[in-house]
This record gives sequence, structure tokens and C-alpha cells, in this order.
Amino acid sequence: MTKRTKKNITPDQIAVFISSHGFGHAARASAVMEAWKTKNNLIYFNIFTTIPRWFFQDSISGKFEYSHCLTDIGLVQKTPFHADLEETIHHLDNFLPFHPEITEKLTKKLTRARCALVICDISPLGIAIAKQAGIPSVLIENFTWDWIYEEYNEKVPRFAEHIRYLHSVFNAADFHIQTEPVCARRPVNLSVMPVSRKFRTPRNHIRKQLNLSPDSKMVLITTGGIKEKFEYMDKLKQLRNIYFVIPGGGETFRRDRNVILLPHRSNFFHPDLVNASDAVVGKAGYSTIAEVYHANVPFGYVPRPNFRESHKLEAFIQKKMIGFPIESSEFQSGRWISKVEELLSLTPPEKNTPNEADRIADYLDNVLHNHRSEAK
Repeated sequence: MTKRTKKNITPDQIAVFISSHGFGHAARASAVMEAWKTKNNLIYFNIFTTIPRWFFQDSISGKFEYSHCLTDIGLVQKTPFHADLEETIHHLDNFLPFHPEITEKLTKKLTRARCALVICDISPLGIAIAKQAGIPSVLIENFTWDWIYEEYNEKVPRFAEHIRYLHSVFNAADFHIQTEPVCARRPVNLSVMPVSRKFRTPRNHIRKQLNLSPDSKMVLITTGGIKEKFEYMDKLKQLRNIYFVIPGGGETFRRDRNVILLPHRSNFFHPDLVNASDAVVGKAGYSTIAEVYHANVPFGYVPRPNFRESHKLEAFIQKKMIGFPIESSEFQSGRWISKVEELLSLTPPEKNTPNEADRIADYLDNVLHNHRSEAK
């Protein structure tokens, strides 16, 4: 553990480039940053992403630098379950190859800040900037965009040139970390189980704040940070003995009988809501899987068959977690509500699930220490 406390020691500047495709990558990166900051009190993060600043303010203790910066395209989504491939290609054509004026500007910014390390949660831009600035880069992923786009290449051949370009960029990372559920296994420097932000507030405290008794049945409904219209509120209200909590379900906190609607940013830390639940229903995205995995509660998961990683994520859920799939049409129409009693009846086996963000933080601290030693 690194604890440098002398006032004359300059903090190590760490650049973190994060994909803006949903909140999952930001959640994973935040878990790593928070774990590392706890171990090393003299690092300072420079975050580059289009994920809102407030997400990191809510997830990371201490100060950090934030730059609103498009770091990748990912997939342009019409809904949480459907991507627009033509619009994705249009954005990729404008974004790749990286424009020299953008890379030069960011390279100068990292050089002026004397960044010692660049961390990239599937952001190819960060790797390219690190290479140009002569700074070591660390890729953290459970998939990369070139792998995702391969699924669509036959249908839309224009993906091919972007796949080749991104493949070369991702392969240029100096260090490589994979987190389960891994989609495409390859030789890496470190492989860990799912990474999520740590729970902060005890389960019973969260329930008290929601005005729920400790033994009330609570189901969390989530779409992973992507807005979704919920057309089945009346059906939820018919199950009066079960309370449904929906982050992103409203602009303000509102309770309507047994349904509690929360804004995307509320007074509740999202992992704590997962931990306070008796079951979770929602999109099978990375951060939701990781949080449900660590909370060890039943998961009614909605696969996304049109997304290549969905099959890998679903296989992990079936092997390592407890729950069952809910088709997207069932989720959107509310037909899944007839299965909620069955979901709540499932009993997960007891397990010890250490949060792997600590292992990544230890690894990054060693990389930073070795880099600092070599620089002397």
C-alpha cells in the first residue's frame, strides 16, 4: 500500500479515458479509481469522457479533473435494446481515424499535466493519445469495439475498415486487464472477476430511507442508465405486497403506492439500491451484472440478442448467478410481472465475492511504481 504524505511530493497524474456507451464502463472505472485512491493517497485523476461529471462526483471520493471528451463511438442506440447501425457507421466515419488536431491537443494536455499513466476503459482514443505522448497505457475491458463490430460486418461491410483500425489501436496498449464476463479471451497481464462499485450504506438503512420495512419484498427495475419508457405501472401496482423501485423512472423522487420512481441521479447510490433489493429486473449490461453478482440476489435479466456480447454475458449469469431470462418484449410490455413471485422465491447460494477493483488497484500501483523507478 502506498501512503506518501509529505507536502512537497507532487501527486501522480493519472489520465482515465472512459467509454460513454451506457454507465457500465464509467461504473467499472470509478470502482477502480476509488479502490486505487484508497490505497494511494497521492494520485490525481484526469477523467476524459462524455458521461456526466456528477456520476464521478457520486462515485469517487476526493477531487479530480474532468474533461468532456468524446472517447469512442460504441453503438448508437435507438432504445436500450436496439442499435442503429447506419447511424453508428456515420459517427464512426467522422470519428476515425482520429483527427490530428484532436490528438495533438490531448497529447499536449497530458504532457503539460505530466501524466504518468493512461487508463482506458475500452476507449481507443486514450491508447492512441498515450502512445503519441510516450506514456504507458492500460486497457481495461471485457470486450473491445473491434470485436463488437465484427458481428455486423457481413450485414454492413463498411464496418471492416473501422475494425482493422481499432484492432491495431487496442493492440497497442502497454498493459491489458480483462474483467469477467470476458467476451474474447486473450493473453493478458491480469484477469479478474466482475468489478463493481462497493456498497456504502447497509441494506436496512436504504430500506428505511425508502420507507420500507426490513422484511418488505423489494424489486429493483433498471435499464443501466439508458432511458426507457415504462408502460406497465398499473400492473406493478396490482402486486401490493411487493415494492418496485425504478431508477430513471421519473424526474424527481415520487412514490405511488408500491412503486417508487427515482431520477437517474438521486440521493441513493445505485449499488446500494441493488444490495437492498430482494431481486433485480433489467438489462443484462456489465455494471448491473457486476452489482447483482456482488449483492448475490436473483436477477431477471433481459438479454440483447442483437448485441454480440449478450451471449457471453448471459452464459456468465447462468453459470455464476441465479435468475432467469426475460425477453425484451416481455420486459417492455410488463408480461414479466407474472413471473416476479417466481423470481423472488429463488435462493442464491452463499458465496464470498471479494471486489476485484482492489486487485486491479494493486496492479496499477505496481505499474506506476515501476514506471516512476524507470523514469529516475
